[in-house]
Amino acid sequence: MPVALVLLLALSCLVQSHGAGNVCDLGRRANARPHSVSILEFGAVGDGKTLNTLAFQNAVFYLKSFADKGGAQLYVPPGRWLTGSFNLTSHLTLFLEKDAVILASQDPSHWQVVSPLPSYGRGIDLPGRRYMSLINGYMLHDVVVTGDNGTIDGQGLLWWNRFNSRSLKYSRPHLVEFVSSENVIVSNLTFLNAPAYTIHSVYCSHVYIHKVTANTSPESPYTIGIVPDSSDNVCIQDSSINMGYDAISLKSGWDQYGISYARSTANVHIQNVYLQAASGSSISFGSEMSGGISDVVVRDAYMHNSLSGVAFRTSKGRGGYMKEIDVSNINMVNVGTAFLANGSFGTHPDSGFDANAYPLVSHIRLHDIVGENISVAGEFFGIKESPFTSILLSNISLSMNSDSPDDDDSWRCSYVEGSSESVVPEPCFELKGFESSYGRAVAL
Repeated sequence: MPVALVLLLALSCLVQSHGAGNVCDLGRRANARPHSVSILEFGAVGDGKTLNTLAFQNAVFYLKSFADKGGAQLYVPPGRWLTGSFNLTSHLTLFLEKDAVILASQDPSHWQVVSPLPSYGRGIDLPGRRYMSLINGYMLHDVVVTGDNGTIDGQGLLWWNRFNSRSLKYSRPHLVEFVSSENVIVSNLTFLNAPAYTIHSVYCSHVYIHKVTANTSPESPYTIGIVPDSSDNVCIQDSSINMGYDAISLKSGWDQYGISYARSTANVHIQNVYLQAASGSSISFGSEMSGGISDVVVRDAYMHNSLSGVAFRTSKGRGGYMKEIDVSNINMVNVGTAFLANGSFGTHPDSGFDANAYPLVSHIRLHDIVGENISVAGEFFGIKESPFTSILLSNISLSMNSDSPDDDDSWRCSYVEGSSESVVPEPCFELKGFESSYGRAVAL
Protein backbone atom coordinates (compact mmCIF):
# COMPACT_ATOMS: atom_id res chain seq x y z
CA MET A 1 0.00 0.00 0.00
CA PRO A 2 1.47 3.44 -0.91
CA VAL A 3 2.74 5.38 2.08
CA ALA A 4 0.65 8.43 1.15
CA LEU A 5 -2.54 6.38 1.27
CA VAL A 6 -1.58 4.86 4.60
CA LEU A 7 -0.94 8.31 6.07
CA LEU A 8 -4.28 9.56 4.69
CA LEU A 9 -6.12 6.66 6.30
CA ALA A 10 -4.31 7.28 9.59
CA LEU A 11 -5.30 10.94 9.50
CA SER A 12 -8.94 10.05 8.85
CA CYS A 13 -8.91 7.83 11.93
CA LEU A 14 -7.53 10.69 13.99
CA VAL A 15 -10.21 13.06 12.68
CA GLN A 16 -12.90 10.57 13.64
CA SER A 17 -11.41 10.28 17.11
CA HIS A 18 -12.06 14.00 17.61
CA GLY A 19 -15.76 13.60 17.02
CA ALA A 20 -16.65 15.96 19.85
CA GLY A 21 -15.63 18.84 17.58
CA ASN A 22 -13.49 21.87 18.27
CA VAL A 23 -14.42 23.20 21.68
CA CYS A 24 -13.01 26.60 20.63
CA ASP A 25 -15.68 26.87 17.93
CA LEU A 26 -18.37 27.19 20.58
CA GLY A 27 -17.58 30.89 20.79
CA ARG A 28 -18.13 30.96 24.52
CA ARG A 29 -19.05 34.36 25.92
CA ALA A 30 -19.26 35.55 29.48
CA ASN A 31 -22.77 35.94 30.81
CA ALA A 32 -23.84 39.52 31.46
CA ARG A 33 -24.15 40.17 35.19
CA PRO A 34 -27.11 42.22 36.39
CA HIS A 35 -25.28 43.35 39.52
CA SER A 36 -21.87 44.98 39.91
CA VAL A 37 -19.84 46.32 42.83
CA SER A 38 -16.41 47.91 43.03
CA ILE A 39 -13.66 46.64 45.29
CA LEU A 40 -13.52 50.24 46.57
CA GLU A 41 -16.85 49.67 48.31
CA PHE A 42 -15.12 47.17 50.61
CA GLY A 43 -12.36 49.49 51.73
CA ALA A 44 -9.67 48.48 49.26
CA VAL A 45 -6.81 50.91 48.62
CA GLY A 46 -4.95 50.71 45.32
CA ASP A 47 -1.60 52.18 46.41
CA GLY A 48 0.45 48.98 45.98
CA LYS A 49 1.22 48.95 49.73
CA THR A 50 -2.05 48.43 51.59
CA LEU A 51 -2.99 44.76 51.98
CA ASN A 52 -6.45 44.19 50.50
CA THR A 53 -6.99 40.50 51.16
CA LEU A 54 -9.90 41.12 53.52
CA ALA A 55 -11.52 43.50 51.04
CA PHE A 56 -11.45 40.86 48.29
CA GLN A 57 -12.69 38.16 50.65
CA ASN A 58 -15.56 40.33 51.94
CA ALA A 59 -16.53 41.38 48.42
CA VAL A 60 -16.76 37.78 47.21
CA PHE A 61 -18.73 36.78 50.31
CA TYR A 62 -21.20 39.59 49.67
CA LEU A 63 -21.58 38.68 46.00
CA LYS A 64 -22.48 35.08 46.84
CA SER A 65 -25.95 36.38 47.67
CA PHE A 66 -26.47 37.20 43.97
CA ALA A 67 -25.76 33.68 42.71
CA ASP A 68 -29.47 32.93 42.24
CA LYS A 69 -30.19 36.41 40.86
CA GLY A 70 -28.13 36.18 37.67
CA GLY A 71 -24.74 36.54 39.34
CA ALA A 72 -22.61 39.61 39.88
CA GLN A 73 -19.43 41.38 38.85
CA LEU A 74 -16.58 42.46 41.09
CA TYR A 75 -15.01 45.50 39.44
CA VAL A 76 -11.35 46.36 40.05
CA PRO A 77 -10.58 49.95 38.95
CA PRO A 78 -7.16 51.31 37.94
CA GLY A 79 -4.64 51.05 40.75
CA ARG A 80 -2.20 48.59 42.31
CA TRP A 81 -4.13 46.25 44.57
CA LEU A 82 -1.92 44.24 46.92
CA THR A 83 -3.51 41.02 48.25
CA GLY A 84 -2.92 37.58 49.60
CA SER A 85 -4.80 34.53 48.36
CA PHE A 86 -8.59 34.62 48.08
CA ASN A 87 -11.42 32.46 46.72
CA LEU A 88 -14.01 33.23 44.06
CA THR A 89 -17.63 32.06 43.98
CA SER A 90 -20.03 30.75 41.34
CA HIS A 91 -21.82 33.07 38.90
CA LEU A 92 -19.13 35.71 39.43
CA THR A 93 -17.13 37.87 37.03
CA LEU A 94 -13.89 39.35 38.32
CA PHE A 95 -13.23 42.31 36.01
CA LEU A 96 -9.94 44.22 35.94
CA GLU A 97 -10.09 47.62 34.28
CA LYS A 98 -7.24 48.86 32.11
CA ASP A 99 -4.32 49.89 34.38
CA ALA A 100 -5.71 47.79 37.22
CA VAL A 101 -3.02 45.52 38.70
CA ILE A 102 -3.67 42.84 41.29
CA LEU A 103 -0.35 42.38 43.10
CA ALA A 104 0.42 39.19 44.99
CA SER A 105 1.81 39.69 48.47
CA GLN A 106 5.41 38.57 48.94
CA ASP A 107 4.75 37.60 52.54
CA PRO A 108 4.14 33.81 52.66
CA SER A 109 1.94 34.28 55.75
CA HIS A 110 -0.61 35.97 53.49
CA TRP A 111 -1.03 32.75 51.49
CA GLN A 112 -3.18 29.99 52.92
CA VAL A 113 -1.78 26.46 53.10
CA VAL A 114 -3.92 23.63 51.72
CA SER A 115 -3.77 19.88 51.22
CA PRO A 116 -2.09 18.41 48.14
CA LEU A 117 -4.22 17.46 45.17
CA PRO A 118 -5.42 13.84 45.45
CA SER A 119 -4.10 12.93 41.98
CA TYR A 120 -0.60 14.00 43.05
CA GLY A 121 -0.36 12.90 46.66
CA ARG A 122 2.03 15.73 47.50
CA GLY A 123 3.05 19.19 46.35
CA ILE A 124 4.86 19.74 43.07
CA ASP A 125 8.02 20.95 44.82
CA LEU A 126 7.97 19.19 48.18
CA PRO A 127 6.19 16.35 49.98
CA GLY A 128 3.19 17.46 51.99
CA ARG A 129 0.98 20.50 51.68
CA ARG A 130 1.13 23.45 49.30
CA TYR A 131 0.46 27.15 49.33
CA MET A 132 -2.96 28.01 47.94
CA SER A 133 -2.97 29.92 44.67
CA LEU A 134 -3.49 33.67 44.62
CA ILE A 135 -6.95 33.50 42.98
CA ASN A 136 -8.88 30.29 43.53
CA GLY A 137 -12.07 28.60 42.46
CA TYR A 138 -13.20 25.37 44.11
CA MET A 139 -16.28 23.47 42.93
CA LEU A 140 -17.57 26.50 41.06
CA HIS A 141 -19.90 26.92 38.11
CA ASP A 142 -20.01 29.84 35.68
CA VAL A 143 -17.04 31.93 36.78
CA VAL A 144 -15.16 34.51 34.70
CA VAL A 145 -11.81 36.23 35.25
CA THR A 146 -11.49 38.95 32.62
CA GLY A 147 -10.96 42.65 32.02
CA ASP A 148 -9.82 45.38 29.70
CA ASN A 149 -6.26 44.05 29.64
CA GLY A 150 -5.77 44.47 33.36
CA THR A 151 -2.84 42.70 35.01
CA ILE A 152 -2.37 40.04 37.67
CA ASP A 153 1.22 40.05 38.92
CA GLY A 154 2.42 37.16 41.08
CA GLN A 155 5.69 38.91 42.04
CA GLY A 156 7.29 35.50 41.92
CA LEU A 157 10.92 36.41 42.58
CA LEU A 158 10.62 35.59 46.29
CA TRP A 159 9.30 32.12 45.48
CA TRP A 160 11.86 31.47 42.75
CA ASN A 161 14.69 32.37 45.11
CA ARG A 162 13.30 30.13 47.82
CA PHE A 163 12.93 27.29 45.34
CA ASN A 164 16.52 27.69 44.14
CA SER A 165 17.86 27.94 47.69
CA ARG A 166 15.73 24.98 48.84
CA SER A 167 14.22 27.11 51.60
CA LEU A 168 10.54 26.56 50.74
CA LYS A 169 8.36 25.39 53.60
CA TYR A 170 5.59 24.18 51.29
CA SER A 171 5.24 23.84 47.53
CA ARG A 172 4.94 27.12 45.63
CA PRO A 173 1.53 28.63 44.87
CA HIS A 174 0.10 29.17 41.41
CA LEU A 175 -1.32 32.45 40.18
CA VAL A 176 -4.85 31.31 39.24
CA GLU A 177 -6.29 27.86 39.97
CA PHE A 178 -9.68 26.28 39.42
CA VAL A 179 -10.43 22.93 41.03
CA SER A 180 -13.45 20.74 40.26
CA SER A 181 -15.17 23.60 38.45
CA GLU A 182 -17.06 23.94 35.18
CA ASN A 183 -17.83 26.69 32.69
CA VAL A 184 -14.74 28.76 33.42
CA ILE A 185 -13.57 31.68 31.28
CA VAL A 186 -10.23 33.50 31.57
CA SER A 187 -9.71 36.25 29.00
CA ASN A 188 -8.35 39.66 28.09
CA LEU A 189 -5.74 39.85 30.84
CA THR A 190 -1.98 39.98 31.31
CA PHE A 191 -0.39 37.63 33.84
CA LEU A 192 3.11 38.27 35.15
CA ASN A 193 5.65 36.50 37.34
CA ALA A 194 3.72 33.44 38.51
CA PRO A 195 5.43 31.69 41.42
CA ALA A 196 4.86 28.31 39.68
CA TYR A 197 1.95 27.85 37.20
CA THR A 198 0.10 30.83 35.77
CA ILE A 199 -3.34 29.26 35.08
CA HIS A 200 -4.05 25.77 36.46
CA SER A 201 -7.36 24.03 35.77
CA VAL A 202 -7.59 20.70 37.56
CA TYR A 203 -10.60 18.31 37.58
CA CYS A 204 -12.47 20.90 35.49
CA SER A 205 -14.83 20.80 32.51
CA HIS A 206 -15.46 23.43 29.85
CA VAL A 207 -12.57 25.81 30.36
CA TYR A 208 -12.11 28.63 27.85
CA ILE A 209 -8.87 30.65 27.91
CA HIS A 210 -8.36 33.28 25.23
CA LYS A 211 -6.63 36.59 24.59
CA VAL A 212 -4.27 36.26 27.54
CA THR A 213 -0.63 37.20 27.83
CA ALA A 214 1.49 35.35 30.37
CA ASN A 215 5.15 36.20 31.04
CA THR A 216 7.81 35.27 33.54
CA SER A 217 11.57 35.73 33.58
CA PRO A 218 13.49 33.22 31.40
CA GLU A 219 15.47 32.37 34.53
CA SER A 220 12.40 31.59 36.65
CA PRO A 221 12.65 27.94 37.74
CA TYR A 222 9.98 25.51 36.49
CA THR A 223 7.39 28.17 35.82
CA ILE A 224 4.64 27.03 33.45
CA GLY A 225 2.02 29.09 31.66
CA ILE A 226 -1.27 27.23 31.17
CA VAL A 227 -1.80 23.76 32.64
CA PRO A 228 -4.95 21.76 31.79
CA ASP A 229 -4.75 18.99 34.38
CA SER A 230 -7.26 16.12 34.52
CA SER A 231 -9.66 18.44 32.71
CA ASP A 232 -11.85 18.06 29.65
CA ASN A 233 -13.31 20.32 26.97
CA VAL A 234 -10.58 22.94 27.21
CA CYS A 235 -9.91 25.70 24.68
CA ILE A 236 -6.72 27.79 24.67
CA GLN A 237 -6.50 30.30 21.86
CA ASP A 238 -5.33 33.75 20.71
CA SER A 239 -2.74 33.99 23.46
CA SER A 240 0.96 34.74 23.98
CA ILE A 241 2.90 32.81 26.61
CA ASN A 242 6.56 33.27 27.55
CA MET A 243 7.78 31.11 30.43
CA GLY A 244 10.90 29.99 32.22
CA TYR A 245 10.01 26.32 31.68
CA ASP A 246 6.95 25.18 29.66
CA ALA A 247 4.53 27.54 27.95
CA ILE A 248 1.58 25.07 27.87
CA SER A 249 1.68 21.70 29.63
CA LEU A 250 -1.06 19.06 29.69
CA LYS A 251 -1.09 16.83 32.76
CA SER A 252 -3.32 14.28 34.56
CA GLY A 253 -1.83 13.13 37.84
CA TRP A 254 1.33 11.58 39.18
CA ASP A 255 2.02 7.83 39.30
CA GLN A 256 -0.12 5.76 41.66
CA TYR A 257 -2.10 8.82 42.79
CA GLY A 258 -3.05 9.75 39.24
CA ILE A 259 -3.83 6.13 38.36
CA SER A 260 -6.11 5.84 41.38
CA TYR A 261 -7.86 9.17 40.79
CA ALA A 262 -8.42 8.13 37.17
CA ARG A 263 -9.39 11.47 35.66
CA SER A 264 -8.00 12.12 32.20
CA THR A 265 -7.29 15.27 30.27
CA ALA A 266 -9.33 15.03 27.07
CA ASN A 267 -10.80 17.07 24.22
CA VAL A 268 -8.33 19.94 24.38
CA HIS A 269 -7.94 22.40 21.51
CA ILE A 270 -5.02 24.82 21.34
CA GLN A 271 -4.84 27.27 18.45
CA ASN A 272 -3.37 30.58 17.38
CA VAL A 273 -0.83 30.83 20.18
CA TYR A 274 2.64 32.35 20.43
CA LEU A 275 4.85 30.33 22.71
CA GLN A 276 8.31 30.66 24.24
CA ALA A 277 9.85 28.31 26.80
CA ALA A 278 13.38 29.16 27.88
CA SER A 279 14.37 25.87 29.56
CA GLY A 280 11.41 23.64 28.67
CA SER A 281 8.97 23.07 25.85
CA SER A 282 6.57 25.32 23.99
CA ILE A 283 3.95 22.59 24.40
CA SER A 284 4.45 19.54 26.60
CA PHE A 285 2.45 16.45 27.48
CA GLY A 286 3.27 15.02 30.92
CA SER A 287 5.36 13.91 32.49
CA GLU A 288 2.60 13.66 35.11
CA MET A 289 0.06 11.93 32.85
CA SER A 290 -1.07 8.93 34.88
CA GLY A 291 -4.78 9.62 34.41
CA GLY A 292 -4.31 9.72 30.64
CA ILE A 293 -4.20 12.43 27.95
CA SER A 294 -6.15 12.03 24.73
CA ASP A 295 -8.03 13.77 21.93
CA VAL A 296 -5.85 16.85 21.72
CA VAL A 297 -5.55 19.18 18.73
CA VAL A 298 -2.78 21.77 18.49
CA ARG A 299 -2.73 23.98 15.40
CA ASP A 300 -1.60 27.38 14.19
CA ALA A 301 1.13 27.86 16.78
CA TYR A 302 4.31 29.90 16.63
CA MET A 303 7.05 28.42 18.82
CA HIS A 304 10.25 30.37 19.27
CA ASN A 305 13.33 30.65 21.47
CA SER A 306 12.50 27.39 23.25
CA LEU A 307 14.61 24.49 24.43
CA SER A 308 12.15 22.16 22.69
CA GLY A 309 9.07 22.65 20.56
CA VAL A 310 6.68 19.74 21.25
CA ALA A 311 7.53 17.29 24.04
CA PHE A 312 5.94 14.03 25.21
CA ARG A 313 7.28 13.05 28.62
CA THR A 314 6.65 9.96 30.67
CA SER A 315 8.36 7.21 32.63
CA LYS A 316 7.98 3.70 33.97
CA GLY A 317 5.58 3.87 36.91
CA ARG A 318 3.37 6.51 35.32
CA GLY A 319 0.82 4.17 33.76
CA GLY A 320 -1.82 6.10 31.86
CA TYR A 321 -1.63 6.99 28.20
CA MET A 322 -0.97 9.75 25.67
CA LYS A 323 -2.87 9.07 22.47
CA GLU A 324 -4.95 10.58 19.67
CA ILE A 325 -2.94 13.79 19.54
CA ASP A 326 -2.73 15.91 16.38
CA VAL A 327 -0.23 18.76 16.01
CA SER A 328 -0.25 20.80 12.78
CA ASN A 329 0.44 24.16 11.15
CA ILE A 330 3.36 24.94 13.43
CA ASN A 331 6.14 27.46 12.81
CA MET A 332 9.28 26.98 14.89
CA VAL A 333 12.17 29.47 15.07
CA ASN A 334 15.28 29.14 17.25
CA VAL A 335 14.26 25.86 18.88
CA GLY A 336 16.74 23.38 20.35
CA THR A 337 14.92 20.10 19.75
CA ALA A 338 11.86 20.32 17.53
CA PHE A 339 10.21 17.08 18.73
CA LEU A 340 10.93 15.20 21.92
CA ALA A 341 9.41 11.98 23.25
CA ASN A 342 11.12 10.69 26.38
CA GLY A 343 10.12 7.51 28.20
CA SER A 344 12.46 8.01 31.15
CA PHE A 345 11.65 11.55 32.21
CA GLY A 346 10.97 12.95 35.65
CA THR A 347 10.83 11.68 39.20
CA HIS A 348 8.27 9.88 41.36
CA PRO A 349 6.18 11.34 44.20
CA ASP A 350 7.36 8.67 46.65
CA SER A 351 8.46 5.05 46.82
CA GLY A 352 4.90 3.71 46.44
CA PHE A 353 4.83 3.76 42.64
CA ASP A 354 4.52 0.57 40.60
CA ALA A 355 7.56 0.25 38.34
CA ASN A 356 5.56 -2.13 36.14
CA ALA A 357 2.90 0.49 35.39
CA TYR A 358 3.97 1.23 31.83
CA PRO A 359 2.51 4.19 29.97
CA LEU A 360 0.98 3.87 26.52
CA VAL A 361 2.10 6.40 23.91
CA SER A 362 0.41 5.91 20.56
CA HIS A 363 -1.36 7.58 17.65
CA ILE A 364 0.54 10.85 17.64
CA ARG A 365 0.42 12.83 14.39
CA LEU A 366 2.82 15.70 13.64
CA HIS A 367 2.28 17.35 10.26
CA ASP A 368 2.52 20.57 8.26
CA ILE A 369 5.36 21.97 10.35
CA VAL A 370 8.25 24.22 9.37
CA GLY A 371 11.26 25.15 11.43
CA GLU A 372 14.17 27.57 11.16
CA ASN A 373 17.42 27.48 13.11
CA ILE A 374 16.70 24.10 14.70
CA SER A 375 19.47 22.22 16.54
CA VAL A 376 18.00 18.69 16.69
CA ALA A 377 15.07 17.53 14.58
CA GLY A 378 13.74 14.86 16.94
CA GLU A 379 14.54 12.59 19.84
CA PHE A 380 12.14 9.68 20.34
CA PHE A 381 13.21 7.45 23.22
CA GLY A 382 10.46 4.99 24.11
CA ILE A 383 10.32 2.28 26.75
CA LYS A 384 11.57 -1.21 25.98
CA GLU A 385 8.58 -2.86 27.65
CA SER A 386 6.12 -0.39 26.06
CA PRO A 387 7.45 1.14 22.83
CA PHE A 388 5.89 4.30 21.47
CA THR A 389 3.79 3.31 18.44
CA SER A 390 1.89 4.85 15.54
CA ILE A 391 3.93 8.04 15.42
CA LEU A 392 2.94 9.64 12.12
CA LEU A 393 5.05 12.42 10.56
CA SER A 394 4.25 14.24 7.32
CA ASN A 395 5.03 17.46 5.49
CA ILE A 396 7.73 18.61 7.91
CA SER A 397 10.61 20.83 6.82
CA LEU A 398 13.22 21.83 9.37
CA SER A 399 16.16 24.10 8.56
CA MET A 400 19.01 23.05 10.84
CA ASN A 401 21.52 25.48 12.31
CA SER A 402 25.29 25.24 11.99
CA ASP A 403 25.60 23.60 15.41
CA SER A 404 23.23 20.76 14.55
CA PRO A 405 24.54 17.23 13.98
CA ASP A 406 24.85 15.73 10.53
CA ASP A 407 21.59 14.82 8.82
CA ASP A 408 22.15 11.18 9.76
CA ASP A 409 22.17 12.17 13.46
CA SER A 410 19.50 14.88 13.46
CA TRP A 411 16.94 12.27 14.57
CA ARG A 412 17.66 9.94 17.48
CA CYS A 413 15.32 7.04 18.13
CA SER A 414 14.90 3.90 20.20
CA TYR A 415 11.85 1.79 21.07
CA VAL A 416 9.60 3.77 18.77
CA GLU A 417 7.62 2.79 15.68
CA GLY A 418 6.00 5.02 13.12
CA SER A 419 5.74 6.25 9.57
CA SER A 420 6.66 9.37 7.67
CA GLU A 421 6.36 11.16 4.36
CA SER A 422 7.91 14.38 3.07
CA VAL A 423 10.05 14.96 6.17
CA VAL A 424 13.30 16.95 6.01
CA PRO A 425 15.79 16.11 7.35
CA GLU A 426 15.05 12.46 6.79
CA PRO A 427 13.87 10.78 10.02
CA CYS A 428 15.40 7.81 11.75
CA PHE A 429 14.84 4.28 10.45
CA GLU A 430 12.24 3.53 13.12
CA LEU A 431 10.02 6.32 11.77
CA LYS A 432 10.26 5.35 8.10
CA GLY A 433 7.83 2.45 8.23
CA PHE A 434 4.19 2.25 7.20
CA GLU A 435 1.26 1.22 9.36
CA SER A 436 0.20 -2.40 9.11
CA SER A 437 -3.36 -3.57 9.72
CA TYR A 438 -2.60 -4.27 13.34
CA GLY A 439 -1.19 -0.82 14.05
CA ARG A 440 2.53 -1.63 14.12
CA ALA A 441 5.07 0.01 11.89
CA VAL A 442 6.75 -2.13 9.25
CA ALA A 443 10.06 -1.02 7.76
CA LEU A 444 10.07 -0.10 4.10
